[in-house]
Amino acid sequence: MTVVQTDVLWRPEDDYKVKPILEEGEIYRPDILAVVDAAINDLSSDLRELNLDIHDHPELKYEERYAHDAYTSFLEKHGFEVTRHHLLETAWVATYTHGQGGRVLGVNSEMDALPGIGHACGHNLIGISGVAVACAAKAAMEQLNIDGKVILLGTPAEEGGFGKVKLWEKGAYKEMDACLMCHPAPGPIHSISLSSCLAVIRLEIEYSGHTAHAALSPWEGKNALDAAVLAYTNIALLRQQIKPTHRVHGIFEGQNLAPGIIPDNSKMYYYIRAPTTVEAEETLKRVVPCFEAAALATGTEVKVIRGYTGNELVQNKVLSNELSNVVRKKYGVIDYEYGISSASTDFGNVSYLMPGLHPGFSIPTVPGGGNHTRAFTDSARSQDAHDATLVVSKALACVGMRVITDAEFLQQVKDAFEEQKNNRA
Repeated sequence: MTVVQTDVLWRPEDDYKVKPILEEGEIYRPDILAVVDAAINDLSSDLRELNLDIHDHPELKYEERYAHDAYTSFLEKHGFEVTRHHLLETAWVATYTHGQGGRVLGVNSEMDALPGIGHACGHNLIGISGVAVACAAKAAMEQLNIDGKVILLGTPAEEGGFGKVKLWEKGAYKEMDACLMCHPAPGPIHSISLSSCLAVIRLEIEYSGHTAHAALSPWEGKNALDAAVLAYTNIALLRQQIKPTHRVHGIFEGQNLAPGIIPDNSKMYYYIRAPTTVEAEETLKRVVPCFEAAALATGTEVKVIRGYTGNELVQNKVLSNELSNVVRKKYGVIDYEYGISSASTDFGNVSYLMPGLHPGFSIPTVPGGGNHTRAFTDSARSQDAHDATLVVSKALACVGMRVITDAEFLQQVKDAFEEQKNNRA
């Protein structure tokens, strides 16, 4: 097995045309691979236009109206049955069914961007990848007369809005036998990553105090901004005693603040991350007292409000092995280090609830230009990033078509899901 063990990241000056050495061996249904390759190659220019259109119109979570319209119009033109505003205002679903019965492949396309820095997590690439996978599956079912169904779900608000969780709760995933998607990140050239990601617990903290004149009678005040500063410092010190694989990070803000007034309010937003949900819960127990101690020291009141918990990503073992086989023999190399291993995704929750596969894939980045930077926004627009997106989409489409065509394989996928779930329990 070819496994990447290197610290060398793909840089813009590297020659993407220099291909890696591939492994020899057979893959499942070469006729499907041929159709998938051709279908995505034929769509490349149209997908590039869609990619840049989405990139040029970044929208925040639950505001993805332009993206909603662009994707749904594109998919209608390519023969999908499309439902706009599906269960959530900016969500959508595109389906294609061939024949009678058959298995159901699910695919996700993300849409949202980041405040101030646009598509700095490459959701423009994730979006077109979902479209490419669904169109390739449609082409394979049509040309090879394969019974089955593909459901492409446009999922809003990955960046802090837990859009997929809300869609799951509303039944958007119930028909799918398995669900696939991907995510760009720094990594070695030609690499596709099967790493996991971190679980995350999101908190909102509110401090309430009492205003006073900051010079005339400061002793009458209870300073809610001091409480936030103290909590921030408490957590900074706590980080010295948490595991290096854990993350605790956040911001604070206030309303109507002025230098001459003791602030009576402040608000903090914090994320607690760890390799597993269980570990995140344990770290949470150490973080909450940091907020409570700050309130005690400043005489303020504190409310700690817990949001959604994001589970770590569970890569289905059977789906992962199939993707690895296709990639190593046809497209590139597999790594288990890069991808979004130290980030989080709401697809982690989906992977807790059904068989899922969410590989990372490398795109060229500059030093210091990883996800959630302005430099990554530029990287996500590059031609090489587009081409890498189509490669991982081809591999995912081949895996997806095996879900549709191979009943024994799908049973193995479901068995692996149950085994991994039982191991967590």
